[in-house]
This record gives sequence, C-alpha cells and structure tokens, in this order.
Amino acid sequence: MNETTYDFVIVGAGSAGSAIANRLSANGRHQVLLLEAGRPSHPWSRIPVGFAKLINNPAANWCYESEPEDSTGNRRIPVPRGRLLGGSSSINGM
Repeated sequence: MNETTYDFVIVGAGSAGSAIANRLSANGRHQVLLLEAGRPSHPWSRIPVGFAKLINNPAANWCYESEPEDSTGNRRIPVPRGRLLGGSSSINGM
C-alpha cells in the first residue's frame, strides 16, 4: 500500500477552502489535501439563473433548514449550502 502524508488537510472546496489550499501549496514545500464531499461541478452552476434549479437539489445543496423559531411562526427556513466544487458560491446565483 502506498501511503501519502499531508502537511495540511482542508475540508471543503468552497471559495475559502480552495483559496487556502492554493496558498499553502503554491511554494511546493507543503503537501496539501483538499477534500470536497460533492461533485466537481454541475451544469446549472455555470448559468446565473441556474441557482433556481440547484437550490433544492441534494446533488448540489446540503438542503439544511433552521430550527423552528417563534419569530418565524415556528417554520423551518431553508439555509442553502453548496455541495460541489466552489461551495455555496456555486449555487448563489452570482
């Protein structure tokens, strides 16, 4: 078995995780592993209006909801969080 060791393991390839992985690995002195639970991309993530197709899609969104609160009439409010390369930036419609 071929074992690889890493100096840094970064969980989440969203905007911040990807930038940190890039900075840490840029000089070549560090072994960096960047982990992402989701897929590399989704066709709808490249189209600004595509967020409407991704907002409730478990392939691209973790589909979290808030806990019920009195101030929301005890409703659960969707809290979209990206589940693909680029993280929530890939599903925010920008």
